[in-house]
Formats: sequence, C-alpha cells, structure tokens
Amino acid sequence: MSVQEIERRVAAMRRKLQEAELDALAVVHGPNRRYLSGLASSAGVALIPRNDAHPPTLLVDSRYTEQARQQAPGYRVIQHGDYLWDTLREVLESYGIRSVGFESEHMSYRQVSRWQEAIPGVRWVPVEQQVESLRAVKSPGELELLRRAVRIADEAFAAVVPSLRAGMTEREVAWRLEAYMREHGAEGMAFDVIVGSGPNAALPHASPGERRLQSGDTVVLDFGCVYAGYHSDMTRTVVIGPTVEPRAREIYDLVLKAQRAGIEAVRPGATGREVDAAARQVVEAAGLGELFGHGLGHGVGLEVHEPIPRLSRVSDTVLQPGMVTSVEPGVYVPGWGGVRIEDLVLVTETGCEILTASPKDLIVVGS
Repeated sequence: MSVQEIERRVAAMRRKLQEAELDALAVVHGPNRRYLSGLASSAGVALIPRNDAHPPTLLVDSRYTEQARQQAPGYRVIQHGDYLWDTLREVLESYGIRSVGFESEHMSYRQVSRWQEAIPGVRWVPVEQQVESLRAVKSPGELELLRRAVRIADEAFAAVVPSLRAGMTEREVAWRLEAYMREHGAEGMAFDVIVGSGPNAALPHASPGERRLQSGDTVVLDFGCVYAGYHSDMTRTVVIGPTVEPRAREIYDLVLKAQRAGIEAVRPGATGREVDAAARQVVEAAGLGELFGHGLGHGVGLEVHEPIPRLSRVSDTVLQPGMVTSVEPGVYVPGWGGVRIEDLVLVTETGCEILTASPKDLIVVGS
C-alpha cells in the first residue's frame, strides 16, 4: 500500500475523531488495523491521534516489529513489552491524549477493563463501525484486488464444475474448488467451502461431508478466496444429471428471477431494505417467502462479511458508489434441497456492475 493511500485513510479517520470530539482511536480489529496502516498481523494496536502533530502509531510485539516497519509507511512503530497497556499508557501520556475511542464490537469486557485499570487518566469511549464506515467505499486499488479475487473463484467454478459426477463426495468437491484456487493465486480461502447436495442443500451453510452426489440432486456451491487481503464470495447451484426434476427447475428459475430483481434495485441512494424487498417480494409472490430466511446480501472487502453495506429487511444502509455487496437470494426446502445464486456487485454512479462472471443458466452436470 502506498504512503499516499495510508495518509488519505488516516486523514479521513482524523476527521471522524474531530466530529466525535475524541483525542484518538485505538484500533485492535485486524482488518481495520490493516486498512489504516497496511500491517497484516494477528495482534497489535493502531493508535490514530486526532492531532496531526502526533504520528499514527503501531504498538506491536516482537513478532511484528520489522514487518510493521516494512508494511506501514508513515507510522511510528513501537515494540511493547509483556503488557501492551503499559506501553500504551506511556504513548498516550507523551501525546497528551485524554479521551480514546475503542472498538466496542471487537474488544472483550476483560480487555477494556484492563485498559481502564492500567490507564486511569484516560476517558475510554466505546465506538462502533468508525473504520468500517470508511472501508465501505472501495478505492480503485481495492477494487482491482477484489476483481482478482473474484476472477480466481470464477475460474475455479469453470474448471471444477464440469468434472462433477454422481458418486463423488461433497468433501471431494470442496477440496477440488479449494485446491484450484490455491494453485492459481489465492493466498487462502474466504471461508470454508460450502457444498450441500440433495437434502443438505436445504442447509444454507452446509459443511461438506461424506454424502455422495446422486442423480437429480441440486448441489449448492458457495466459495471464495483471498487475494492480497481482499475476499471474493459466490454461489452457484447445479444439478446432477442426466435429468432435472420439474421442482428443481421451478425453484431455480424463481431464485434467479429474485436475484435479477435484487441486482436491478442496486443503485446509489437505495437502502438495503429496499434492495432486499425487491428480491424478496418475488419469492413471496410465489408463496415461498418463509423458505427464504436470511438477508439478501452483505458487504465484501478485507472481510468476507462486512457490516456495511447490508441488504436485509432491517437495513437502513444507503448505498453509495464504490460499495461492494453480495446479492444472494435462496430457497431452502427441508428434506428436499435448496437453491442459492450469489454474485458480487459494485455500486456505480448510475446503478451497479456485476463483478461475478460465472454463468447463471441452470447447469446440469454428470450426464
């Protein structure tokens, strides 16, 4: 990440601190820490002072000292001792900081209590989604990395799905998808690959097991990868041939119609609630609304499930250009199976761009 990009993000965070009347923000959540500093680590605190006379500061242990110096240009890097809060106290005192926001969604009660006890002269203020609100709108550089992650997943689908046959286990299918993505540039999986076949396809987050694919099964494939820290997420549902029962085709066509309606509703100014309703009303009109229980979509970026934006019945998120969200309606019939179709879409100035390129016509394999 360039020095200029980090400076831009830190400046935006400082403006938020000014509005909140806080002297600093202590960032402990890994994706937020990486967004603001460039450091990809499992631990550490990024301290963002409101006063630009004080540099943004990383407090890390010995595992990440040199890495932080390399990955976080413009940051002051301090290696803390056995107790991070002792070093944090010293830094806050030297900067004259008296009020600090902490990420209430990402710190335990025990952590906060220890900081309060060790640094009593500071007012600790819980804040929510301050960094996440900045992360919601992606920069051109971020979008380039997202597109690469999406492309790897698309390529895995194209390479693996034609090989599916009755008799293969769900676990084997999951491994083939994972192996392809890892062998073609992914640094890891966005989440454990989901493969649900037959009755298991009625489980939205089915864990692939030893069940063998059977003729007539709908098979839900939900997967994604990580590329340079950015995630992809896609779902396709295929049928094991040679025949497709009418029920499977009917439900598939319904879910595809709902997904297209949802995508058409994605535009600047639309709320998450409105986009969700556009897709949901298609399923409800068919009398299957109770079989579509989850929200329509979620933000994607440095995390595969980001809180902003959200597409759901209770979301007041207002979509803005540069936001990336999934659009993934599903219908799940207990004891029979299910269908889900998911794309990632980018909110543009005039509507949206579908990032996922894999075909959405019903694919019959193994015939």
